[in-house]
Amino acid sequence: MEEGKLRIEKFDGKYFGFWKMKIEDYLYQKNLYLPLTSKPSGMKEEEWKVLDRQALRVIRLTLAKSVAYNVKDVTTTVGVIKALSNMYEKPSAMNKVFLMRRLFEIEMNDSGSAPEHINEFNSIISQLASVEIKFNDEVRALILLSSLPRSWDTVVAAISNSSEKSKLKCDDVRDLILSESLRRKNSGESSGGAYFSEGRGRGRQQRGAQRGRSKSRGRSKSKGKVNIVCWGCGVKGHTKRECPNPKKKGGSNHKNHDDASSSVSLASSDEIGDALILSVDSPIESWILDSGASFHSSPCKEIFQNFKSGKFGKVYLADDEPLEILGKGDVMIKTSSGSS
Repeated sequence: MEEGKLRIEKFDGKYFGFWKMKIEDYLYQKNLYLPLTSKPSGMKEEEWKVLDRQALRVIRLTLAKSVAYNVKDVTTTVGVIKALSNMYEKPSAMNKVFLMRRLFEIEMNDSGSAPEHINEFNSIISQLASVEIKFNDEVRALILLSSLPRSWDTVVAAISNSSEKSKLKCDDVRDLILSESLRRKNSGESSGGAYFSEGRGRGRQQRGAQRGRSKSRGRSKSKGKVNIVCWGCGVKGHTKRECPNPKKKGGSNHKNHDDASSSVSLASSDEIGDALILSVDSPIESWILDSGASFHSSPCKEIFQNFKSGKFGKVYLADDEPLEILGKGDVMIKTSSGSS
């Protein structure tokens, strides 16, 4: 419904308390609020009927068909509000069960909007309060934290640990969630977890392989390209793309590795063996293929085949910071020569 500059969305059975608040405000703005109570003693009957009918019209225009049908025979403003309250706000056991179920099942998606999630959470809390179920501030804060996805576990832990002896406050938790959501949006982050693809080569312990790769990357920063071997001429110190003496196609033992927009290099170390490092244009599609690793990780869930969600432990970064393993699956990787 839209009259003037104010727009009230039609009530479809959800968020009754919010709709009721808006319709009451609108009736007050239009000087149609008297029919919400009872007829003033000094008002004539005909004037009252006209005023009540005007307020009733406004209310009916803000009801969806499925809702309006239930009150089509009610002819007064007070009667409609009372009937709707009995249907959607009455503290019956069924209403309480329905709202409690919604509260405990609410969970924000990894790619979901934090502001929208918080709005939905507050709406359910408000509806529960209208049926005489209220939570103290700390409980609301804890429920809100528990509704965040697994990729927010580090944030949940940080907020929980920050309170220590003091109790959590729902408003503080809300503000921290919104701030973190904005930070992630600006930095392009989507998830704090990792998805794993099981390797087909030699098996090694997962954590050892991860730390080995971390050490290798650390050394590569200090030693530069000393251990890099060119796939074109076989000389150390540069990549095939940078090769000063490139061989013609077919004239090298590496003829299956054509030059492409993505460079391919071979790095070696005494601790982790040989590893293929594929550098592509998009960082999210980059992979480190370690022939000695039993697992490979990626933050990009969409590239997995036969993906299975679940809890598969943790993987540790170079600084021993843990990340949750959110799932496993298979990944098909194609080389520049077309093989996979």
